[in-house]
Amino acid sequence: MSQLYETNATLDFYCDFKKIQKNVEDIAICLNTLNYLIGTDDINEAVKRLWERDPTVFQVLDILIATRRKDKKMYLLPNKTARPISELYSTAEGVIEFLNGTGLTNVFKRREIKNLVDYVFGVETGLDTNARKNRSGDVMENWVSDIFLKNGIPCKKEVQSKKFPMVKAILGKDIKRFDFVIKTNRQTYLIEVNFFSSGGGSKPSEVARAYSELSPKINGINGYKFVWITDGKGWDGVGSFKEAYQEIPFIYNLTSIQDFIDLVHSEL
Repeated sequence: MSQLYETNATLDFYCDFKKIQKNVEDIAICLNTLNYLIGTDDINEAVKRLWERDPTVFQVLDILIATRRKDKKMYLLPNKTARPISELYSTAEGVIEFLNGTGLTNVFKRREIKNLVDYVFGVETGLDTNARKNRSGDVMENWVSDIFLKNGIPCKKEVQSKKFPMVKAILGKDIKRFDFVIKTNRQTYLIEVNFFSSGGGSKPSEVARAYSELSPKINGINGYKFVWITDGKGWDGVGSFKEAYQEIPFIYNLTSIQDFIDLVHSEL
């Protein structure tokens, strides 16, 4: 536990500005058209004019309240029934209801937003923080991949369990994707990799319990071993991690991974 890293984040970890810029550029024409609404005194009449000209521009309204169409957000009607927000974009009256209900009408009237393209760039930057968890995993996988490469260990990335009939049999209908697979003259190592930089939440405990159950199933198959490489101060105080450490024979952090490297070398 004393070897765990505080973080695996470099400065480019926090925001993926290339992705943010692309997301904005994809809808920039619609946003520039909607700029027509900023500063208008009669929002109803302005919406109707835009609707007559091009109703498709209103399909990007979700991002103005920091949501995405794919999320299928709902809202509650006065009669307590739920309705998809996206249905409001099918009529000019629905768009007006959306703007009034969300408060965007007053924001536009008071010119609290000067330009919707710049505004959405900020919104996208905020939403991108939700992707950090995935980026943390990617950084960890790249880190481990570099270690294998530097030590001359051949491996395959992102291999599904269905590639191994005996593993597929014990997992049933569940299809699992292993981060790495390493085959030696003695064993096939199925490897999972993750990094938890902060404590709190149920995710670390869920992962520890899941791998504690998975490990003996895979290790019980002749010629297969389950390996878990994990790191990060997020493990501090997680009781289930101690249990997992006792249950999983092949568990390493970024310091003790050298023991696994030595084991693999002895079997190549």
